[in-house]
Amino acid sequence: MNSAVQIRALRIRPNVPRLRPSQRPFVYPTRQASSAATDARSAATRTKNFIYGTVLTLGLSFGYLYVTDTRSSIHEWLVVPALRQIYPDGEDAHHAGTKIVKALYSFGLHPRERGNPDAAGDLEVEVFGHKLSNPIGTSAGMDKGADMPTPVFDLGAALVEVGAVTPLPQEGNPKPRVFRLPSQNALINRYGFNSEGAETVAMRLRRRVRQFAYHAGLGIDEEAERKVLNGEAGVPPGSLIPGRLLAVQIAKNKTTSEQDIEAVKRDYTACVDQLAKYADIIVVNVSSPNTPGLRALQNVEPLTQLLNSVVQAAKKVDRKTKPAIMVKVSPDEDSDEQVSGICEAVWDSGVDGVIVGNTTKKRPDPLPKGYLLPKTEADILLEQGGYSGPQMFERTLSLVSKYRKALDDGPKQLPPPPSKPDLPSAGHSTGDEPDSSIISKLQQSTTSESSQALSSKVPAASIDLPSDSSPPPTNVDDLEASAPKLALQPASVSKANTAPAPAAPRKVIFATGGITNGRQAREILDAGASVAQVYTAIIYGGAGTISRIKDEMREEAAKKK
Repeated sequence: MNSAVQIRALRIRPNVPRLRPSQRPFVYPTRQASSAATDARSAATRTKNFIYGTVLTLGLSFGYLYVTDTRSSIHEWLVVPALRQIYPDGEDAHHAGTKIVKALYSFGLHPRERGNPDAAGDLEVEVFGHKLSNPIGTSAGMDKGADMPTPVFDLGAALVEVGAVTPLPQEGNPKPRVFRLPSQNALINRYGFNSEGAETVAMRLRRRVRQFAYHAGLGIDEEAERKVLNGEAGVPPGSLIPGRLLAVQIAKNKTTSEQDIEAVKRDYTACVDQLAKYADIIVVNVSSPNTPGLRALQNVEPLTQLLNSVVQAAKKVDRKTKPAIMVKVSPDEDSDEQVSGICEAVWDSGVDGVIVGNTTKKRPDPLPKGYLLPKTEADILLEQGGYSGPQMFERTLSLVSKYRKALDDGPKQLPPPPSKPDLPSAGHSTGDEPDSSIISKLQQSTTSESSQALSSKVPAASIDLPSDSSPPPTNVDDLEASAPKLALQPASVSKANTAPAPAAPRKVIFATGGITNGRQAREILDAGASVAQVYTAIIYGGAGTISRIKDEMREEAAKKK
């Protein structure tokens, strides 16, 4: 082997002395300890990840349950102020809130009333033959285009009113048109019926019905829709939820003159033709202060004609059960004469009820009295439009009482035609002058305060004069004095000259305007309303407003027990 080969061999196999087994280092236990340490570290990591994952899962679950629960204070104290700061314009904030709710609903993340607090039936009311789970509803304006009735129902309301909807699309009044008064929790708006039009809203409601039919296993075609609308799904055709009702508010287009009553009737009936199929209640709005001339339709003659046309159109709706018809009236037309005239139109047309209240042209004093508004808000009070807020409550309460009494009293009786009553022959002939004088006095008695008192004692009736020989009274005072001695008999008045008796069921009243808490809702119901509607309270109180009002109603009831 030459030297090169030897050198290569030495490099490959160095001359290292061989050690006996007993002299070799103990290597295997060191490797085992390293593996054990690695396993220990891995176990610790897994445990830590498990704890972190559990905490994160529980945190997300709790956060989901908290944020999506209407009882969470975050909705009032964080969400509402944040929207107000991000969107200085009230209308922009409203649109943003609507879009957020719709997006959250599509992922199941929208706020909703958890559990079933209405299951006990302690707040149940009956309206138009339906048992509502509670007497709280939302007013139109919150969801003008029927974009999200189901998420609004999920907030706890038993009645949701969408609209107002006009027959043709219209922009409404120029912007800005919504103004906040945060110190008063109030708003001024002059929207002017901005609407996407009846056709668009009807398509939206139709799609909602067909989606319900599909999930109920009925299909998604026209036949499935028909089954739902005709009650085969066991739910109201408008709300699609047991114990709830959907109201659709309709109005005329701004370009339709209130002087052309036929054109006005066509506007409203066009809305009925397209929308009534998908509504439990149709609301005829003649009370907005933001459409010039609209409130003139509250006069007896045009209102009667309009309501008659709407009622007749509703009777033709292609559905087994027809929607109820209500008329929404202004809080500013509050005189006895105006209230009486509107109630007369309600009776004459066969309308089912009245929604008392809308925004007002008047500007109430700030609360508390003596409080000075910030300058910016004082300037806002000068803006044109309808005012809504807590200051409206007392007026709403008073109007509910007025309408309840007027509707319960029924239609006025028309005066009987002049005729000679059948008088007894004892002492007097049927044609002598004194008897004619008495009847004349009775017929003219409505022109003076004293004769009003008389008419309450002596209604239009046949009169038996006393049989003594004393002469009949010749003046009103003498007649009133002698009235208790007169024997009264039922009048023989032609049915053609008497208004119909009040028909059952009792006319229904919904109330809206200034209702912000459970005590006020209870007062409204005690005054004769069936449903208390809220809107501005939700704008300032957030998604939990309806749940809070219902809880407060239950607390008030518990205190009285």
